Amino acid sequence: MSKRPLVVSLIVLLLAGSDLSAQQAVKELRVSAIPDENPQEMLRIYTPFADYLTKEIGIPVKFTPVVDYAATVEGLAASKLDMVWYGGLTSVQAVRRAKGATRIVMRKEDAEFKSHFITRKDTGIRELKELKGKTFSFGSVSSTSGHLMPRYFLLKAGVNPEKDFSKFSFSGAHDATAAWVEAGRVDAGALNFLVWDKLLETKKVDTNKLVVFWTTPPYVDYVWTVRGGLDKGIVAKISKAFLKLDYNNPGDKKLLDLHRTKGYIPAKDSEWKGTEEAAIAAGLVK
Repeated sequence: MSKRPLVVSLIVLLLAGSDLSAQQAVKELRVSAIPDENPQEMLRIYTPFADYLTKEIGIPVKFTPVVDYAATVEGLAASKLDMVWYGGLTSVQAVRRAKGATRIVMRKEDAEFKSHFITRKDTGIRELKELKGKTFSFGSVSSTSGHLMPRYFLLKAGVNPEKDFSKFSFSGAHDATAAWVEAGRVDAGALNFLVWDKLLETKKVDTNKLVVFWTTPPYVDYVWTVRGGLDKGIVAKISKAFLKLDYNNPGDKKLLDLHRTKGYIPAKDSEWKGTEEAAIAAGLVK
C-alpha cells in the first residue's frame, strides 16, 4: 500500500483541525472604539451594541474602553482586539499597521462627514484666516474630524498651525474641545459635527456663548474595522447584524440613535484613499 494517500489524508486532517481550532479560539469578541468622548459616554454608547452583537453572532461580545487612540491601533495589530470603531485617520493607521485588517461597515453619515470650527461669540472670529495669532484646540492628535481634516482645511486657507497660531493644543476629545473654548481656555477649536449636534441637544454647551463659524466640505470618516485572521463566518455575521438594523423598528432605533445614525452601509477600503494621502502629507502616517 502506498504511503502517499495516507500522508495526504493526514495533511488534510491537520489543516481541517487548524481551521476548526481557529474558529473555536474565538470564545469572546473583544471590541473597542477610539475614545473621542468621555469614558462614561463611551460605555453608554457601546455596551448596548456589545449586547446586541452577542445575540446576533452567538458568542459573547465585550466592549473594552482604551486610554487613547493609539491603543486601539496597537490592540488590533497585536490581535488583543478583534474589532474597533475607528475614525478615518486611525483606520488608515490600523490597516497599514495590522496585517489583514479590513473595514467592514460604516454609518450612512460617515460617507459625508464634516468638522465644525467653533469660537466664543465675543472673539469676533468669523473666518479661518482670522485665527492667525489666536489660541486653538484640536481634539486628539490621531483624530480625523478633530485634527487631520481641520488641519488640512486650515492649510488650504493659508493658516499654518505651527506658524500662525499663538498657541495650539490637543484637548483629547471632541466634547473637551467644546468645553475648552466655552471656558476661554482657547479662542477656537475644531470638532466633529455629530458630537456638536449631541452637545446642543443635551444642552451641554451654551449657545449664547459659542458659535460655529465655519464647516468643512464633506469627507469620509468613521468605520468598523476587524483584525486580520478573524474567522470569516464571524465577520459575515457582524456585517449582517449591522446592516439589518432598521430605523423604523423601535428597538433598532434605540441602538442607531446611540451611534447617531439612520443606518449602516458596507465599507470599501478604497474610500479612505484620500484620507490616507492627507495623513501622509501631514506626516501622521509613514
